Amino acid sequence: MPDNPRIGGVRVAAVPAGIRYQDRDDLVLIELPEGSRCAAAFTRNAFCAAPVVVAREHLALAPPRWLLINAGNANAGTGRRGLDDARACCNALAALTGSAPEQVLPFSTGVIGEYLPVQRITDALSLAVTTLDEAHWDSAASAIMTTDTRPKRVTRECILGERRATITGIAKGAGMIRPDMATMLAFIATDASVDNAVLQRCLRQAVAHSFNAISIDGDTSTNDACVLVAAGTLGNSPLEDATEPEVAAFQQALDAVCDELASAIVRDGEGATKLVRIEVTEARDVIEARQVADTIAHSPLVKTALFASDPNWGRILAAVGRAGLQALDIDRVRIDLDDLCIVSNGGRDPDYTEAAGRAVMGRDSFTIAVRLGRGHAAAHLLTCDLSYDYVRINAEYRT
Repeated sequence: MPDNPRIGGVRVAAVPAGIRYQDRDDLVLIELPEGSRCAAAFTRNAFCAAPVVVAREHLALAPPRWLLINAGNANAGTGRRGLDDARACCNALAALTGSAPEQVLPFSTGVIGEYLPVQRITDALSLAVTTLDEAHWDSAASAIMTTDTRPKRVTRECILGERRATITGIAKGAGMIRPDMATMLAFIATDASVDNAVLQRCLRQAVAHSFNAISIDGDTSTNDACVLVAAGTLGNSPLEDATEPEVAAFQQALDAVCDELASAIVRDGEGATKLVRIEVTEARDVIEARQVADTIAHSPLVKTALFASDPNWGRILAAVGRAGLQALDIDRVRIDLDDLCIVSNGGRDPDYTEAAGRAVMGRDSFTIAVRLGRGHAAAHLLTCDLSYDYVRINAEYRT
């Protein structure tokens, strides 16, 4: 990872506002230079949080100049007052900076159903504005955490013409993770100049294979959001044609940032001890491949077996069988743990041994590979185990 996460013209601040947590930063402000381009993806949860509603509204009205993020309170399930509170925070920042309120995009993460402490947030804005700096990405990554155990920041570079572009991203998420846009939040910035349509296309592709291909507990949050900003300070020729080689180079670097952040979220799953990649191949189409992957990843019996390093392969077999595929020929299905075949020809592989299965599942990272023998489509999903600590963390979250 490059040591310098700075993005020219993008300044960041992290300050304490006492929203829920004491003695730590919990409010982040990101300033974007004039002329920045912005793409975003949001949760599809019908009970989407007030800041999601307001951010969508503001994006449709004006190019953003500010991202305002608070941790500890989701401002979700708060009705009309929640919308008013989100707008009040935007209005306060706009008045302080001489901006228009619609140039502020608000984001929140934390407990659902509690009203936002607007005064605490607005009281902290002056400090945030005066401490803005291009170097504060790591502080911001820590400030947006809730049940996360570690901050998540990734920086990658790519060559655009004769210039070296930088892409830096931060994310939070450890529980209530099954993004469907895209509680997870991700904020990514680049100094490259990128056309709006190309930027949105690149983000859509990156999210599909990263944040939308992870699951910790099968729950889609009310607040999921992923924002990609192109500051345009690099001085490169703007990326305007999706077919040009520079766009492919940018996409590759963006994919790497999103993939690594998504993986870090799953590794940090509440109480998680294992990172498991589920690969489903030889499906008739991507939809049924993902259907099988989801069924395996969301099975409590599979996830507890993963935690115990118990090669109870019958749980995986049963999940594949109940995934709802029509006319599944079980004799054509093959299931592997890494390079160890556990199921073939409709049953336990003749060369499989319990000791070999336990050895693979004892690793902190491995792959469950399912070949359906029905076609050529494939899908993948990152997930984790389900431990005692997951129950404890979520049982104690509000108490």
